[in-house]
Amino acid sequence: MPHFPPIVLAIAFAAVVVAVTAIARRLPVPVPILQVGAGFLVGLLAPEMSVPQLEPDLVFFVFLPPVLWAAAFFTSLRDFNRARRPIALLAIGLVLATSVAVAVAARSLFPGMPWAVAVALGAIVSPPDAVAAAAIVSRLPVPRRVVVILEGESLVNDASALILYRSAVAAAVTGAFSWGESVVRFFVDAAVGVAIGVLVAWLVLRAMKLTRDVLAETLLTLAAPYVAWLTAETLHVSAVLACVAGGVYLRRHFSTAVAPLSRLQNRFIWDLVVFVLNATIFLFLGVEFRAALRAVPGGSLAALVRAGVVIGAVAIVVRLLWVPIATWLPRILSAHIRRDEPAPLRRSVFLVAWTSMRGIVSLATALALPRLLASGAPFPFREEIVVVTMCVIVLTLVVQGLTLAPIIRAFRFTPEQTHHTEARLARLEAARRGAEALDDLSRESWVDARDVEWLRNELRDRVRLLEHHAGEPEGRRRLRSEMLRAERRMLVRLRNEGAISDDVLRDLEQELDLEAVRVGAGEAR
Repeated sequence: MPHFPPIVLAIAFAAVVVAVTAIARRLPVPVPILQVGAGFLVGLLAPEMSVPQLEPDLVFFVFLPPVLWAAAFFTSLRDFNRARRPIALLAIGLVLATSVAVAVAARSLFPGMPWAVAVALGAIVSPPDAVAAAAIVSRLPVPRRVVVILEGESLVNDASALILYRSAVAAAVTGAFSWGESVVRFFVDAAVGVAIGVLVAWLVLRAMKLTRDVLAETLLTLAAPYVAWLTAETLHVSAVLACVAGGVYLRRHFSTAVAPLSRLQNRFIWDLVVFVLNATIFLFLGVEFRAALRAVPGGSLAALVRAGVVIGAVAIVVRLLWVPIATWLPRILSAHIRRDEPAPLRRSVFLVAWTSMRGIVSLATALALPRLLASGAPFPFREEIVVVTMCVIVLTLVVQGLTLAPIIRAFRFTPEQTHHTEARLARLEAARRGAEALDDLSRESWVDARDVEWLRNELRDRVRLLEHHAGEPEGRRRLRSEMLRAERRMLVRLRNEGAISDDVLRDLEQELDLEAVRVGAGEAR
């Protein structure tokens, strides 16, 4: 069996990621599906290659904490609060409903499967994957409220599913189960997990104020999710909610805790980290599919695949039924909701119901099932659950993942201007506050009146543009982009001629790049 050094595997992995990402930009296929397919192809073409196994601990401790933390960090708390009712109905109510429906279906498909094991299977396949949904929906013209609901659901549903999963597994292993104890444990685990996340984020903020170093501050944000996760796991409470709460709390205070350069670097590094982790997750997912299929006896594979398709269909149908009911029933029962909330579009309701791809968390929880019961007997139907889970993942990724983009395009949602309107208002108010601060500072003895007048004219131009235009005209934006490109080429020429150093080029180039991003030309080359 060939054994490749880790550096060779890392280089091969980077090459695959780059190739898949480049191909995805030219094909109407979501990146996660291509990445899973690439991983499966690797396992098929090189079945004996020494590829690291996808261990549950690797997923739960290495991949999940930063992905959840980043998702929470970049989530709007205001929008989350406004959509907390549909989010709760999906992340808690739908997880329970799906788990029960899947358990009933599993009991009929696998005679003799204990109820606790069937509920564990339901908890495994009930939470949709946050990464897959975000990777597909974020690139398409989707109403903002739909995105908020889907992102908010993904932040909480893993926690409710994992708590139910652990209770069901404990009942299967020991033979004892108490609904009352499970409900109490859910709320206690959630509350303590949230408290741990907030405490870790608060400590990180305090440490940032002491260090005042850009690299140290970025390192603190990278370490924070692992500290929150490990602390919560040690106390046997919700590590998922610890990361979610920590990311939300850190974001609320991050803008006033660090310098601008630190914020820029933190954003760039986290974008890279999340991109690499997501790519790794889906590639490993594809490799693991191939490895699991080789381990299943040929005679039982077809029956297990059929069972997986049935259970996947049950999970999809339950969501298709639950979302419209959870959307319209509260409006029927509550005049307050009808008065204060606009009626959702039927297209939006269907889109939320259809977006439910399963992914890495489902596979990791299936692989984490214990092999033995407390009596020493094998855990019942463990191998069957792993294969069924993989079938559900493939079914939802392929059927829903491939159809999601065409459905969104067919719905032709009206472009929303809320974000641009709020951004314009915020820029206007910030510019006006800057003008007030300039007037106050102009009375200081150290201030040069010529500097004040120059900055006042600059602010006046910015305010005039914001007041009289919803945005810069396309022609002017293109002219500005071409000017910036010409300035950048001149800087490079000066560096090549030896007139300036690379350090000067780097500093001035960053200024031009930030300006390009500000005017909407951040991707122009």
